[in-house]
Amino acid sequence: VQLQACGGGLVQAGGSLRLSCAASGRTFSTYTMGWFRQAPGKERNFVAAISWRGGSTYYQDSIKGRFSISRVNAKNTVYLQMNSLKPEDTGVYYCAAKKTGPSGWSGEYDYWGQGTLVTVSS
Repeated sequence: VQLQACGGGLVQAGGSLRLSCAASGRTFSTYTMGWFRQAPGKERNFVAAISWRGGSTYYQDSIKGRFSISRVNAKNTVYLQMNSLKPEDTGVYYCAAKKTGPSGWSGEYDYWGQGTLVTVSS
């Protein structure tokens, strides 16, 4: 599976962005998808994950109620809608795929996209 994330950019605090991650291959619908982010000088952290059918979603506590993960299997795409953005949301956002159930541990994900940069100004 090859993943390509896009949709990042510069936004003011309080603004919104929607990230997209397009996957190649015909088996996208069998993968759990996740989003992670890496702030400058920090380790990569879990943001959100969605089960292969989209019936279950999981979020990091700090973004609950502001971010929403979704997927359209017919388009081989997973999305991350980010609202009420804060400067601390700044970082490179990565999408990732794994065969088993949703997890917040990056080590369990098998495939990674190249990342898209989100910068939130105060």
